[in-house]
Amino acid sequence: MGDNFRKIEWQIIRLEEVDSTNEYAKRIAETSPEGTVVVARRQIAGKGRKGRSWASPKGGLWLSVILKPGRVDPRLVFVGALAVVDMLADFGISSGIKWPNDVWAAGKKIAGILTEGKGSEYVVLGIGINVNNLVPEELRESAVSMFELLGTKIPPERVLERLLPHISGWYRVFLERPDLLMGKVREKTFILGGTVRVIQDEGELIGRAIDILDDGSLLLETSSGLRRVVYGDVSLRFVEHI
Repeated sequence: MGDNFRKIEWQIIRLEEVDSTNEYAKRIAETSPEGTVVVARRQIAGKGRKGRSWASPKGGLWLSVILKPGRVDPRLVFVGALAVVDMLADFGISSGIKWPNDVWAAGKKIAGILTEGKGSEYVVLGIGINVNNLVPEELRESAVSMFELLGTKIPPERVLERLLPHISGWYRVFLERPDLLMGKVREKTFILGGTVRVIQDEGELIGRAIDILDDGSLLLETSSGLRRVVYGDVSLRFVEHI
């Protein structure tokens, strides 16, 4: 890696409650330095991809990081995903990436990542992690928390302390060697080889997940041939349990 990487100086804004850390971060992004982190104990209007609501009660870690890479790049979502995977490993939890923007552990979702940006001005990397929060009854089959997996509560502040260095590390890889970033994504994802359903605004695709390409897109082998699915407003579901 080169020596010209600007070391991120984290500046943390801690809030008791906010509509959404991403929305708050976007409101201050243009006048805030890179490395500004917005953390809330509770979000009342947390959101995931495609505008879906994201349950964000106390006990979880809900944060948004302001980055200024000079461009909006869909691969930035993997900076967050890999950082979460590494952080969970620090606590003894094995996890993997479910393309395009989730981290799963024990066969269930434990974290989600959402990137939003404004041209060359800034990117907001939003990360939501189930730490000590109770997963709602209706989501128990599909979501899990660190507390459930470890059997003990971890202070969210400790999780944040372990997460930020991993974000910094993978952000540096993204800026200097995005090919290495995507190589690690392929290593850490668990959908490859499985049959999946990709839901897009224009319809659905069913096929075998063959690869995640260097631009972050998913390569599917369908009945009509190979199809490339660009990271965007898509959802992925398993046809076969993986």
